[in-house]
Amino acid sequence: MRKRVGLSAFVLLVAALLVGVPFVWGSDILDTTSDAAAPAEGVSESPEESEAPTRKAAPAAPTAPALPLALLHPAPVAVNATGFWSWTVLDRRTGVSAGSANANVAQRTASMIKAWLAADYLRRTPSPSKSNLSQLTQMIRNSDNAAASYFWGLDGKSASISRLVQMCGLSDSKAYIDWASTLVSARDAALMGACIGDGRAAGPKWTDWLLNEMRNVAKDQKFGITPALPAADQASTAVKNGWIARSDGKWHVNCMAIGTDWVLSVLTVYPASKGQAYGENICASVTKQLQA
Repeated sequence: MRKRVGLSAFVLLVAALLVGVPFVWGSDILDTTSDAAAPAEGVSESPEESEAPTRKAAPAAPTAPALPLALLHPAPVAVNATGFWSWTVLDRRTGVSAGSANANVAQRTASMIKAWLAADYLRRTPSPSKSNLSQLTQMIRNSDNAAASYFWGLDGKSASISRLVQMCGLSDSKAYIDWASTLVSARDAALMGACIGDGRAAGPKWTDWLLNEMRNVAKDQKFGITPALPAADQASTAVKNGWIARSDGKWHVNCMAIGTDWVLSVLTVYPASKGQAYGENICASVTKQLQA
């Protein structure tokens, strides 16, 4: 009888120990709110080892460094001139623009629109003939009017301006009579320049070609903006100006240039008696003041 009692007591003792082991080890896992249950300093727990791991605050998002000013940037502009003048400068990196209070007033583009006529044709014609490429060169570098009328027809005339407005996000511009009479505001002209510069207008295949033509316009067509730039920046600037003395007795002289990180447009209308150089000087004056 004593052996049986002793054996029974021994079995009960072993059973108690086996039942107690998982409870003891499991208590630290279950009691996650207890200070005593926290892991020792320097010891980390994986998510599998804890049902409620400690959450650390997310690090603050890094602040983007401020961009340096573009070569041409918003600045106070004052021009002592007769007639109408307006301007818009646009940062190509951010799309942000600034301009005169009347930058939304549309005027006739004259030859400035030729840059769009070339881009519109090239985007829709992946493999233009050598003859047409030669005419595009004449239209951009030498501002050939016959070539402009030819591509105005190929582009569908006013349909081309409708594409310009839609593709480049213009708000003040529209077709009117002929290519030279297209109405574009200064702020829309800057958007057109940005649209040409970023490749939307001519497409990826022909954008570099078109910008190269615009950088190599004839010397007598690099008036206004380009001569007012630092010498180191003149060769890299693409330009297409427009000028015409109309039968209403007024000069329309417009300047548009695309730089590395900026676009500038300046529109002028004034008495024809003052001559073309009057408008050219307004473009140059605005350019110089936007470098301040």
